[in-house]
Amino acid sequence: MDVIQCVIQTLTENPSAALCLGFALLYAAYYFLYVGKRPEIACGDEDLRQFIDQHCPISREKYWPTWWCIESHAQTLVRTALQSDLPIVYTGELVRTQDGGEILLDWHDCEETSPYPSETRPTIVFLPGLTGSSKENYILHLVSDASQMGYRSVVFNNRGTGDSSLKTPRTYCAANVDDLTLVVSHIREKYPQAPLIGVGISLGGMILFNYLARVGSQTDLLAAMIFSPAYDLHESSSSLDRPLNYWLFNRQLAHSLCDIFRRNIDTFERHLDIDPAHVLESESIKDFDERLTIKLFGFESAEHYYKAACLSSKVHTLAKPVVCLSAADDPFAPEYSIPTALAQRSPNIAIIKTSHGGHIGFLEGFFPRNSNYMNRWFQQFVSAVFQHGIQSE
Repeated sequence: MDVIQCVIQTLTENPSAALCLGFALLYAAYYFLYVGKRPEIACGDEDLRQFIDQHCPISREKYWPTWWCIESHAQTLVRTALQSDLPIVYTGELVRTQDGGEILLDWHDCEETSPYPSETRPTIVFLPGLTGSSKENYILHLVSDASQMGYRSVVFNNRGTGDSSLKTPRTYCAANVDDLTLVVSHIREKYPQAPLIGVGISLGGMILFNYLARVGSQTDLLAAMIFSPAYDLHESSSSLDRPLNYWLFNRQLAHSLCDIFRRNIDTFERHLDIDPAHVLESESIKDFDERLTIKLFGFESAEHYYKAACLSSKVHTLAKPVVCLSAADDPFAPEYSIPTALAQRSPNIAIIKTSHGGHIGFLEGFFPRNSNYMNRWFQQFVSAVFQHGIQSE
């Protein structure tokens, strides 16, 4: 009682401390009552849903985002700034394309610690985001997770990203899957007995999704996991044009795309349809798409490209199991664009939707420098597929 009376006396004598305590208690009540929630799972495939429920206990847990960083923009930016860069050592391999281009694959193996022999070691092909590469911290952590589980990793760097350069006037886009088709075939030829899973993040997830929709059951992938994709680029573009999203994300990513173009500008000198100076003036992703991407891939307009890249229209076409993790507050993919209703009526897809998480954020814990909620989903689903197998309808 003496302690309680001392606290009461202190608060009575110090109104500002009492006010701060009141706000803290209100926020704590809000956080525990309304923030921590179990994810919504949209899945019309009973076998896939049962597989997730049985082998991924995280599906039954509440997601508790970092208490001081629950807002979507903060989740997105803080993850980029705080997540540690792990010392992953890659072995690079250049794969030649039919048009004379090159694709850089960064391999990371765990020969000394893996319980699996090399020829049958489970392998994961990772696809980074829009301007990302094998050096992104979210990729480094996923590769580290895979290594600790005894799996081989290979990061597919889009043309011109990371340490690669363009050999031909061709980049990459969400709607074109030629390069990924080549990469998957190359991995299969290299390790014909090794089971293979694809993991895509943001734009990489869109490319992976469109690849699976295109090739159907002919793919060598057992399954796929996709984090923070934009299911509809029209809606994504509109969301990124909102003032805060524009200044925090859209403009910065456009400048990063321009940097990739600038490093390879000599490659485009003889491309008559492209004005390099105009491309370098792009202030949004859509500007860049209109001035470069659509011309390289034969689209009539950005709208034409965005329609071709749309994932929602292809949900029903998937022939292999795909699990997508999305946040309802993702500024790149607003909640109304997430096709949960379609997923409820379609085979081979499960959309896991959290109330918080931002774009590739999913922070948890007090000081989120290491693995997060996204990593835990990855660990549980991928290990379940490799260890128990998964069937598609």
